[in-house]
Amino acid sequence: MSAPRSLGREAWQRLRKNRMAFACLIGFAVITLTCVVGPVVCGWFGLDATTLDLDLLAAPPSAAHPLGTDNLGRDLLVRVLIGGRIALVVGLTATAVALVIGVAWGAIAGYAGGRVDAVMMRIVDVMYGFPTIVLVVVVRAVFDTRSLVSLIALIGVMSWLTMARIVRGQVLSLRQREFIEAARAIGAGRLRIVFRHVIPNTLGTVVVYATVLVPEAMLFETFLSFIGLGVQAPLASWGTLVTEGSTQVAVSPWVLAGPGLAMGLTIFALNFLGDGLRDAIDPQTR
Repeated sequence: MSAPRSLGREAWQRLRKNRMAFACLIGFAVITLTCVVGPVVCGWFGLDATTLDLDLLAAPPSAAHPLGTDNLGRDLLVRVLIGGRIALVVGLTATAVALVIGVAWGAIAGYAGGRVDAVMMRIVDVMYGFPTIVLVVVVRAVFDTRSLVSLIALIGVMSWLTMARIVRGQVLSLRQREFIEAARAIGAGRLRIVFRHVIPNTLGTVVVYATVLVPEAMLFETFLSFIGLGVQAPLASWGTLVTEGSTQVAVSPWVLAGPGLAMGLTIFALNFLGDGLRDAIDPQTR
């Protein structure tokens, strides 16, 4: 008689059977690994992101520069790889910030109920009404900051609202379940019940939504870069590279093609991975 499999193992087996989702998981892992180690490998061949080759301004792809060069003669391959590091850091870290705030807020509101729930969710409604771009402009102007940390914090703080609503809905359906009643019966406090019993049972939904938040954060950073509020020089992300390439697409399309393709493949992989995780964690939704 075989041993019973855990829910996590069963979800993993279902994910592996979903060929498209599993391929996207492998693809995202390859993209991430390439962005991490790629610039080091390129350095062995004499390529870096800062050397200016004045003889090759906006040169098309070649054996020496596989993705071509930008309008300052810098190698685009290395710039895309380093930009991928920044883009992934922004997307993953901002998502982590949004998850911490949103999960805690939604779980406490849903479990407490009554006036506490009403006040907390009205705060969410009010924050939904704030114009996001205006808030970014005001905050970055008031504090006179253009740092990467402040950008990540802003994107994370503005991305937790939907997560709070989702978690609250899950908690409302969980708080009257038998295992919660059992925890109350043995004298567990409210915070212990929320963080030890309620939140762990919402992690499936949280993980699925996190795969949506990462590309959303990356796209939002791209938009902020387009209006000059994103990652600031000398740093460069896919968003800033796409913005630079969009101004030269008519004469040098390869300047846009490299970062645009890398960003598009990453977002594509994360979106399909999210669909696969949803089916794997909750097979009834298929």
